[in-house]
Amino acid sequence: MENNYFKRNIDAALSAWSEADARKPLLFRGARQVGKTSAVRMLGRRFEHYVEINFDSDGEAGSFFTQNIDPVELCSRLSLYMKTPIAPGKTLLFFDEIQGCIPAMKMLRYFYEKHPRQHLIAAGSLLEFAMEEIPSFGVGRLHSVFMYPFSFYEFLGALGEGVLADACRSAGPEKPLPEPIHKQLIDRLKIFLLIGGMPESVSRYVQSRDLLHSHEVLEDLLVAFRDDFAKYRSRMPALVLNEVFESVMHQAAGKFVYEHAAVEAGNARVKQALDLLIMAGLAHTVTHSAASGIPLGAEINPKYRRVIPCDPGIFLHVLGIERSQILLAENFKAINRGSLAEIFVGLELLKSGGTHARRQLYCWHREKPQSSAQIDYLIQKGSSIVPVEVKSGTQGGMKSLKLFMKEKNISRGIRTSLENFAKEDDFDIYPLYAVSNLYFMGGGIGDRGLGIGVRLV
Repeated sequence: MENNYFKRNIDAALSAWSEADARKPLLFRGARQVGKTSAVRMLGRRFEHYVEINFDSDGEAGSFFTQNIDPVELCSRLSLYMKTPIAPGKTLLFFDEIQGCIPAMKMLRYFYEKHPRQHLIAAGSLLEFAMEEIPSFGVGRLHSVFMYPFSFYEFLGALGEGVLADACRSAGPEKPLPEPIHKQLIDRLKIFLLIGGMPESVSRYVQSRDLLHSHEVLEDLLVAFRDDFAKYRSRMPALVLNEVFESVMHQAAGKFVYEHAAVEAGNARVKQALDLLIMAGLAHTVTHSAASGIPLGAEINPKYRRVIPCDPGIFLHVLGIERSQILLAENFKAINRGSLAEIFVGLELLKSGGTHARRQLYCWHREKPQSSAQIDYLIQKGSSIVPVEVKSGTQGGMKSLKLFMKEKNISRGIRTSLENFAKEDDFDIYPLYAVSNLYFMGGGIGDRGLGIGVRLV
């Protein structure tokens, strides 16, 4: 079991699933090494018995699924093989790296139909690729949850500073934090940006409080990611994938341009490589929406999209940014044209947007002679569209946000920056470290006419 497990937001969703009367097999989805296995093992402590089968390390286990047997008989045989009872209501059964056994993936749907009382979770780091190979995989018979790296609030919890996180959650424009607390949170944010949210990196920093150790972990993670590229070779050469992966880091500040990613590969191949990275959870898209109404996804223009990496620590490590640049910086404008703040905000919005669906990120962009404008993110809250721009420091105009608010008839905006909570003219201000509060703020966020803005300067 996990001796150094830190509480994650996903724990509540896993607990609710395990206690539900009407329960489907759970498909646990997310990039590699974001903590899926650790979270399942922690849930397993609640059960009388726990059985984990890893199809990467246990090749023999896969042979049980090639036989034409029903789930009840399968559990009986696996029980003998694992020398542990597998009983409904008493045992949590976990199939890890299930993409390594396609017959096991096909079997999942039959647990819902023929063995619904058995608690079953399946996970895998390249699961999305395997799912493409199975027509109508698990439609209506499986329940999915999505996991991401640590959020900033989860990081504070791992540091043992849950009280600080609670204070931040309860603060707002009408109730700003005391300035010393605000400065503490800015300092913690800088540390988080440097080490990122990958669990191993967070754990090493929490144990040692040494940034160098997390630096070593990030290097190991990058080696592992690149080793994975070889597993995609039937779809795409590893060299092209690596070029596009690197380009995601370098193009994070604006529209992703295929021609700049892998010059010799061609646009079609670059697009295919980028899609594979997105499927693997190593990159996320931010797509333009006209934002004339909801849902936001109904009015998208896929020809304009930004792409952000899966983790700020990995982003900084790939770019070779000196740690002192972050620790001593008054703002993040100099870091790849300010994209560090924008990446952090996008990832926090993904992480705080729920676990039961793969969240999409949207933006708004208008390119006109002498009148270009951009809103970095758009959120849908109830019947309202919430525009989100990103500001990388404590100063900067709000020209784009004001233009957008006027055009879309939004009466009030919110910006997020390195400032403390505050109110200013027609804007409420939220600090970068509290951007996830935008999903939980009370009052008018769900009311018609309220907007949220964050400006990148």
